[in-house]
Amino acid sequence: MGGGGGDAGGRGAGGGRVTWLLVAAGAAVGAPLRYLTDRAVQGRHDSVFPWGTLVVNAGASLVLGVLAGALVSSGTYALIGTGLCGALSTYSTFSYETLRLAERGWTFLAAANAGASLLVGLGAVFLGFDLARGLLG
Repeated sequence: MGGGGGDAGGRGAGGGRVTWLLVAAGAAVGAPLRYLTDRAVQGRHDSVFPWGTLVVNAGASLVLGVLAGALVSSGTYALIGTGLCGALSTYSTFSYETLRLAERGWTFLAAANAGASLLVGLGAVFLGFDLARGLLG
């Protein structure tokens, strides 16, 4: 993933500095987007199930699949893939929320969260990949 030529993400003079700036810029958008999306989704469900985290992780997986299928440049991948999607998605929150469900005795919900997160995440990345390949030929 992230193939591409001599763009800002490359190893040329200053390329490493530019790459981390691209990652930081993407993360500056992804982190608040995750927070706002999680709050909006979770606020619409009267449930202990972590719907917000599932949605942001699925969205980030879909975008990563599109990037992989589109064979974007390394600079684009740094900005959107590593930066935006890295800050948008959250494995640590998924793990914590699954643990909290199990600790509270909601074993079925904990297992459902783990299973749904895996299936939805993988499904989204494959869907994104196929969409990009289908649109770009």
